[in-house]
Amino acid sequence: MKYTQTTLDKLGNILEESGYVVRYERGTFQSGWCLLEARKIVVLNKFLSVEGRINTLMELIPQVPVDFDKLTHESQKLYEEVVKKSATEA
Repeated sequence: MKYTQTTLDKLGNILEESGYVVRYERGTFQSGWCLLEARKIVVLNKFLSVEGRINTLMELIPQVPVDFDKLTHESQKLYEEVVKKSATEA
């Protein structure tokens, strides 16, 4: 997977299509992200590089409930790839 802004946008789209709001804020998040489950908001540390943001989203996406049927075809393929990669690393 390439570490580009386009890839970051596509990963963000997976969450947004599932009803999450993705925000970039500054803070002292130990892992680079904070999830407010009751409000479906994902807050990423805005001081992370694009590569850091992509890695953070790839770590986060398999952990949150995603409505697969709401995703576009392109997002479904990327979601499956992210989950598969997460399963092989675990």
